[in-house]
Amino acid sequence: MRPQVPSFVIFTIFALLVFRAASTQPPFSCDPSNPSTSSYLFCKTTLPISQRARDLVSRLTLGEKISQLVSSAPPIPRLGIPAYEWWSEALHGVANVGRGIHFEGTIRSATSFPQVILTAASFDAYQWYRIGQVIGREARAVYNAGQATGMTFWAPNINIFRDPRWGRGQETPGEDPLVTGKYAVSYVRGVQGDSFQGGKLKGHLQASACCKHFTAYDLDNWKGVNRFVFDARVTVQDLADTYQPPFQSCVQQGKASGIMCAYNRVNGIPSCADFNLLSRTARGQWDFHGYITSDCDAVSIIYDDQGYAKSPEDAVVDVLKAGMDVNCGSYLQKHTKAAVEQKKLPESEIDRALHNLFSVRMRLGLFNGNPAEQPFSNIGPDQVCSQEHQILALEAARNGIVLLKNSARLLPLTKSRTMSLAVIGPNANSAQTFLGNYAGPPCKSVTLLQALQDYIKNTIYHPGCDTVQCSSASIDKAVDIAKGADHVVLVMGLDQTQEREELDRVDLVLPGKQQDLIINVAKSAKNPIILVLLSGGPVDVSFAKNDNNIGSILWAGYPGEAGGIALAEIIFGDHNPGGRLPMTWYPQEFVKVPMTDMRMRPDSSSGYPGRTYRFYKGQNVFEFGYGLSYSKYSYELKSVTRNKFYLNQSSTVHVIDNSDSVRSTLVSELGTEFCKESEFSVRVGVENQGEMSGKHPVLLFVRQPRHGNGRPRKQLIGFKSVILSAGERAEIEFELSPCEHFSRVNEVGLKVMEEGTHFLVVGGDKFPVSIIV
Repeated sequence: MRPQVPSFVIFTIFALLVFRAASTQPPFSCDPSNPSTSSYLFCKTTLPISQRARDLVSRLTLGEKISQLVSSAPPIPRLGIPAYEWWSEALHGVANVGRGIHFEGTIRSATSFPQVILTAASFDAYQWYRIGQVIGREARAVYNAGQATGMTFWAPNINIFRDPRWGRGQETPGEDPLVTGKYAVSYVRGVQGDSFQGGKLKGHLQASACCKHFTAYDLDNWKGVNRFVFDARVTVQDLADTYQPPFQSCVQQGKASGIMCAYNRVNGIPSCADFNLLSRTARGQWDFHGYITSDCDAVSIIYDDQGYAKSPEDAVVDVLKAGMDVNCGSYLQKHTKAAVEQKKLPESEIDRALHNLFSVRMRLGLFNGNPAEQPFSNIGPDQVCSQEHQILALEAARNGIVLLKNSARLLPLTKSRTMSLAVIGPNANSAQTFLGNYAGPPCKSVTLLQALQDYIKNTIYHPGCDTVQCSSASIDKAVDIAKGADHVVLVMGLDQTQEREELDRVDLVLPGKQQDLIINVAKSAKNPIILVLLSGGPVDVSFAKNDNNIGSILWAGYPGEAGGIALAEIIFGDHNPGGRLPMTWYPQEFVKVPMTDMRMRPDSSSGYPGRTYRFYKGQNVFEFGYGLSYSKYSYELKSVTRNKFYLNQSSTVHVIDNSDSVRSTLVSELGTEFCKESEFSVRVGVENQGEMSGKHPVLLFVRQPRHGNGRPRKQLIGFKSVILSAGERAEIEFELSPCEHFSRVNEVGLKVMEEGTHFLVVGGDKFPVSIIV
C-alpha cells in the first residue's frame, strides 16, 4: 500500500478516540433496543442481504453515499451506522499495518506465521487452510474484544513471483499459477470460515479475505521505474495462463469476498479503471460477488501520476464505471460530488458500489444487532496466541524450510555436552527479521541464536557484519571465533532493508561483504560449516553450492515467530526437513534481463531467456521444486486408469493446425460433458528409504516432447504431502482432467488440446498419455 492520510471529519476522529479509549465491545448497527432503527428493513435478518442492502442505500443522502466510498468510512448517526475501516491486513497473521486493527487492549499480539513464500514451500494445501482458519479466528477475536473497526482483510497477495528481484515476492506463494491458485483457495476458505473443500459458507463471513493485486502487478521500484506509473505490457497468452488463473481460482473456488485492483496499468489501462478486468471478467465471467477496493491512492495516481484521466472527476468516473467500489484513500470523498454535479457520473453508479460494500458488512454480521448474540461471538481473547495456534506456526516453519545442500550428511548435528558452537551473522539474533513484512506483534520472539543456545550451552555469537547490508565486516574476529568451535552456523541473507514493498533488488548476490565473510569463515573452520539463508527472494549462492568447506545450506525464507526453534530442530535432527522451493533460483547474470519485460516465454531471436521453471531456458542455481531431506524418497507411477484420449468424436470439433504442424482442438468445443467423462486417476507410490520419518511433498508434472511454439517446458499439475516413517511406503492418488491438466493456452489466449504424447512425470519416473485428434 502507498502511505496516505485520508481526510476524516472531526466527528469520526472523536468517535474513534472514544471507541478506542472506552469500549470493549465492537460497534454495531441495528441495536434492537433502539426503536428508531428496529423498523428499518436493512435490520431485518430474515430478509435477503440484497434486499437489505438496497433498502439501506435508498435511505442515504448523496453526501452520506459519497462519504462511504472511502476506506475510512465515517458513521451515519441518524441511521445508527458506526464508522467502518475497510483497510486491515492479515498476510501471515493478524497485523496492525492497516487502520482497522489495534493491539492496545486485552489482546496485545497475534500468531505470526512464516512469510507466505516459506509457507508455500510446504506444498501442503491443508496446512495453508489451517493457517487461514487461525488467522480468521484470531481476527474475529480481536473484533469481539473491541479492538477492530473493520473485518475486511487485504490478503492474500496472489501475484505471480515472476522476477526474482521483486521486493514483494516474499508475500506470494511463488512462481507457479497452480500453487498460487490453490494457496489462494485454501487461505480464503480458512479465513472466511468455509470448509476445506468449500460449500459450507452460507453467506456468513467469519472475516473477509481479498485477492490482490489484480492484475499483472509484480514491480515496485526498480531502477527508477515505480509501480505507480508502470505500464505492464502483457500478451493475452501470458494473461490467460500465468497472471489471471490465481485470481480466477480465488474468486470461483475460494469465493473471496474482496478483490483489490492494482496500481499499475496493463496494456495502457489502469487496473482500477479497467471495465473489462473488473466488471466483464471478475463479475461477469467469474461470477464474483463482493467488493472491489483500490490499492491505497490508486485512484489519485490515475490523474496525478499516470495522466490517464484528464481531471480528478474523470478519474472518479473511470473507476466507478469500471466496477470499483471503495477507494483506499480520500480521493472519492473529495471529487465524487463534483463528478455528479458535472453530470459525468450517474448516482446509480454510486448506489451500485454501496450495494456491494454494505452487502459485505452485512455478511460479516455487522448489521445483525448485538454481536454478542451472533455467529462467531464465542471467539474470545483466549483463542489468540493459543498453544494450538503457536504449534501450527512452528509446524509451518518446520515444513517450509528447505535443505539446499548437505554434503557428506553433515546435518543433522549430534547433540553433545562437550560440543562448542559458533553462531555468526547479522540475521542470527534478529527476531524482527524472521517476521518479514506485513507482520503484527508476534505471540513470542525467539531468535535462532537463542534456540541454538537451548541445544548447546557452549555457544559463542558474533554478528560478523554491521548490518545485513554488510558494508563493514569483522572477518578476522569471525574467523578467530570459528577456529575455536567444533561447528559453525552462519546466518546470512537479506532483510527488509534489501527487499520489501517499494524496494526491488538490482542484484541477486548477497549484499556487501557477506560472501567474503562466509568464504573466509568456511575456510578457517574445523569442519564444513552450515549456512542458513533468510530471504524472500532467491539469492545466487553458487559459490556456496560449490564450496566443499560449506557442508550444508538451509533456506528459511522469513520463518515467523517460531522460525528460530524450527531451524534449531532441523539442525539437530529433531525434525526432518521436507520443504521444496516454490520459485526458481536464478544466477546473477539474470539481472541483465529488464525487470520491466513482462513476457513469460523465451525469445531466441533476442536472447530473452523466459521466466519461471515453465519457460526459462537458462541455467539456474536451484530449480523450482528442489529440496533435500535427511531421508531419500523413491517414486513409482503405479497405475494410470486411462492413457488414450480421442478428441475427434464429434462433428462440432474443429481441428486447428499450428505453425509447427501439431494439430489441436479448442477445449471450449469439447464440452463440459466430454471433459467430465475424461477425468482419470493416477496413483503414485512413494517410499521413504531413509532412517528418519519425514513429511514429503510429492510433485506431479506433465511434459510434452515439444517445447517450442510457446509451450511450457513442463507444468505442475498436482501436489500432495505424505508423512512416512523410515522404510514406509504409501500410495498417493491424483485426480486429473485432460481438459484442465493437458491443455495449454495458445497465442490468442484460448485453451487448446494438442495431439501427441504427454508425459506424466514424478521424480525420475514418467508415464506416457496419448492425445489423438
